[in-house]
Amino acid sequence: MLCREMFRLAERFTEKQGQYLAFMYNYRVMFGRPPAEADLQRFFGATPPTVHQMLRKLADRKLIRRTPGQARSIEVFVDPDEIPRLVWPR
Repeated sequence: MLCREMFRLAERFTEKQGQYLAFMYNYRVMFGRPPAEADLQRFFGATPPTVHQMLRKLADRKLIRRTPGQARSIEVFVDPDEIPRLVWPR
C-alpha cells in the first residue's frame, strides 16, 4: 500500500476503531449476523459504556449504522480492503 493510501486510511479511523471494524466485519463473515455489543465487550475486555461510546463514534463518522431498538443491527460501511487485520487484544 502506498504511503499516501495509508495516510488516507489513518485519517478515516484510529487503530482502535479499525480493530472494532475488523471484529464486526469478521464476526459477520463467520456467523452470518452482526455481533451484539456483549460480543464486542467480551472480545475487547471493555465495559458496556466503552463499547457503546465506540459504536456511537463509529456511527457519527458514518463508518457503521445501527437501527435503534433492534438487536444485532450493526452494518459496516467500510470497504473490506480498507479494514485492518484483526489482532487478538492483549
